[in-house]
Amino acid sequence: MCDEESKVIRNEYIDYLLAKPCSEDSFPFGPEAHVFKVFNKMFALIGYRNEQLSITLKAAPGDVTFLTEEFTSIERGYHMNKKHWITITPSSDITVSMIEAWIDDSYSLVTSKLTKLEKSQIKK
Repeated sequence: MCDEESKVIRNEYIDYLLAKPCSEDSFPFGPEAHVFKVFNKMFALIGYRNEQLSITLKAAPGDVTFLTEEFTSIERGYHMNKKHWITITPSSDITVSMIEAWIDDSYSLVTSKLTKLEKSQIKK
């Protein structure tokens, strides 16, 4: 994937992540790791690893196992809990809509654990 194309795709994912209700972004690990949280709970991280775009998302343990076995460009979360996180390197066998669905799943997993008050503040 060329560098310019990678930046465009990265920006599309950032826009999608920030469109989630109550989503906020920050760089707590430095400028290379763009973190996305809802009520201070992380649900995504975008960065570059080995000069390739990667996105790390929360996933149900069964999905982590399935996805890492099914796709060579998905691995257990890089520098994350290997049971609950996946790291995706976008490739030709993974579509934008697939990644957006996994972003939705990650967001849902995190928001399902929020307090009643926090959940009530999320505008759907």
